[in-house]
Amino acid sequence: MKGTILDVNAGAGTGLIAGDDGKRYTFVTAEWRGQTLGQAGQKVDFEAQDDTSTATAVFPDRAASTDDSSKKIAAGLLALFLGGLGIHKFYLGYTKEGVIMLVVFLLGFILLTIPTVVVGVIAFIEGIIYLTRSNADFERIYVTGRKPWF
Repeated sequence: MKGTILDVNAGAGTGLIAGDDGKRYTFVTAEWRGQTLGQAGQKVDFEAQDDTSTATAVFPDRAASTDDSSKKIAAGLLALFLGGLGIHKFYLGYTKEGVIMLVVFLLGFILLTIPTVVVGVIAFIEGIIYLTRSNADFERIYVTGRKPWF
């Protein structure tokens, strides 16, 4: 069955999954089958024990994570090559931050000052960060978590 992790308490060794069937399932972290422990918002595939509402054999949903890589790569490349204009911010849905980058870039370009270089460096760093994050981290931090800067 497919679902989404709602919560993981590593200290207690438990977690909660919202199944695509509308039910909630608890799981123990010993049932996690991924390399790193899952996090809230992550899509998973699991075996449902309906009689106890328990999830066993919980795997990260590989099909869901492969869709994120194209967005990550596009945002990273936009940041590297057109970042000073804030195009990558607009692409990720951060309109306010995109406008800020665009205005600072244009004002710096017109006045021949440092702001253009600073915005370009910020965008370059963001591009590197986007491309070096795992697909799951990128999705959690920048798409689901809506973190606009770095």
